[in-house]
Amino acid sequence: MTTPHNWRKASYSGEGDGNNCVEVAGSPTHISVRDSKAPAGATLTFPAGVFAAFVDTLKDSHPDVRKD
Repeated sequence: MTTPHNWRKASYSGEGDGNNCVEVAGSPTHISVRDSKAPAGATLTFPAGVFAAFVDTLKDSHPDVRKD
């Protein structure tokens, strides 16, 4: 997989310490994750379905997280 160019941070990042989060970038088949404080550093890449299941599990276990 090539390095993605469509990185985005969570809307929860906010201002101030908004760089203390992860960024994600997607393709039809994979999702890449990186540390927003070190964007030139390592990137983790997961199959899209696996990452979606991970996010769904997080949402289910934290009722205060948006479901959209």
